[in-house]
Amino acid sequence: MASITAAVGTAIGTAVGTLPRVAGPHLGQSLRLWRTLRRVKQSHAGELLGVSQATVSRWESGTLVPDGDEQAAIRQLLQAGLDSAADRELARLVNNSAGSVHLVCDLTHRLLALSAGRERDFGRPRADVLGTSLWPYASDEIRAAEATLADLGWFQPSPPALELTTRANRSSEVRIFASRFRWVRFQLSDGSFARLVDTIAYERPGPVA
Repeated sequence: MASITAAVGTAIGTAVGTLPRVAGPHLGQSLRLWRTLRRVKQSHAGELLGVSQATVSRWESGTLVPDGDEQAAIRQLLQAGLDSAADRELARLVNNSAGSVHLVCDLTHRLLALSAGRERDFGRPRADVLGTSLWPYASDEIRAAEATLADLGWFQPSPPALELTTRANRSSEVRIFASRFRWVRFQLSDGSFARLVDTIAYERPGPVA
């Protein structure tokens, strides 16, 4: 079976590969949780990731931190899906929200759901952006915040909601307006994590329909 590491040059892998590295044991801990819930052995996870069982064991114990390519492969393997009724209900609530809100995979920023308000913000039909990573369109402020998540307790069992401010991203493909917004991390049924992005307030000028 081909390893995910060898496939990181795909569209998702390329976008994921630009994400800042996660320091410490956090990705290894997420991998262990994902394996446990899916009943995947370390040896099989190693095959999928193109590494040995011993390497997976060291990642999960925190004695070894994956390098950049390995982190990209782990992110791709652990990317969030909407597998259960509860997961799909979360997506439905986001889709039907009256606010400007969207849901992404916490590790890859792949878009899982978005409200009509967020669709107007992005300036693209939802069919064009669902399932794609939004990371290439992240503003400088979002990129800087992503690099500090581990320091802010984001990967802990009960992570805090984070409020951030961003300037506009100056992208004509997927727009991000200058605004204040909130990140909330949700664990899905398969052990993966999703991130809710909820706009609190826009700076002027705001989005137009």
